[in-house]
Amino acid sequence: MLSERRLQVLRAIVQDYVGTEEPVGSKALTERHNLGVSPATVRNDMAALEDEGYIAQPHTSAGRIPTDKGYRLFVDKLAEVKPLTAPERRAIQNFLDGAVDLDDVVARTVRLLAQLTRQVAVVQYPSLTRSTVRHVELLSMAPARVMLVLITDTGRVEQRMIDCPAPFGETSLADLRARLNSRVAGRRFTDVPQLVQDLPEGFEPEDRGTVQTVLSTLLETLVEQTEERLMIGGTANLTRFAHDFPLTIRPVLEALEEQVVLLKLLGEAKDSGMTVRIGHENAHEGLNSTSVVSVGYGSGGEAVAKLGVVGPTRMDYPGTMGAVRAVARYVGQILAES
Repeated sequence: MLSERRLQVLRAIVQDYVGTEEPVGSKALTERHNLGVSPATVRNDMAALEDEGYIAQPHTSAGRIPTDKGYRLFVDKLAEVKPLTAPERRAIQNFLDGAVDLDDVVARTVRLLAQLTRQVAVVQYPSLTRSTVRHVELLSMAPARVMLVLITDTGRVEQRMIDCPAPFGETSLADLRARLNSRVAGRRFTDVPQLVQDLPEGFEPEDRGTVQTVLSTLLETLVEQTEERLMIGGTANLTRFAHDFPLTIRPVLEALEEQVVLLKLLGEAKDSGMTVRIGHENAHEGLNSTSVVSVGYGSGGEAVAKLGVVGPTRMDYPGTMGAVRAVARYVGQILAES
């Protein structure tokens, strides 16, 4: 365990290095920070921090920079995440409130996160498997053709065309729509099959085939393994940090192109708390020089997907974590109200 004073020295090194992009020396530390000890004591503390792997000397006679281990301890010991200012919060709310549908919410969230953090923003679309049914609409397109529209609690809309085995009148369609919604609206997708299994029995024998066809299409839509979708933005921000990537930025850009890699990075939505993965904690080799800050978002206190940012390990962690958390909270509110 580090003493409180050495922890204070490490905090000061991280803050200065993130702010100045220059390795930090003991003289600069004592001048910029009120550490309450002599430069010689700070030098001793820095030597101890280096021995324990929290800081490193990039080249001879230079100052020190934090290692992945140093950033990890800094993040773990953060007393508080930097809160957003009132104007920043208003700007987030105004920008996201203008969204017209789920695609627009996700697109605006990506743009906003990239602007606020000046990193690469990644937003996962809400997953169908973690959703509840808001409403099922049935529309007659022809005497024996029906359009099924499934609307989820996250604002996701799925449409299917159904060819019925026999003509189905408007009155029967309205009856099926009403009975269906009375059973499934507000229920989890996983509960729906059980809730509708005896529904055809309540209809006239000549209509049961069509009712069964509609239900089969609905159930297929619910269990369909739709590919997890992501939206990414702000990749150009990485070019501002070219010197933070020891060899080249290419492995980072290549990793960001792979959806599977990004989904793994964000992690499971059920782990909805804030996650910070630093440097070599990222399993993908191309992202060993980056940090990923992610958090779950959703309505009603349950995460339906995740969002986050990818940037160099030399990152303003308190500010980035504050921005990611605030945006996730606003997105959750919008989904709850939509």
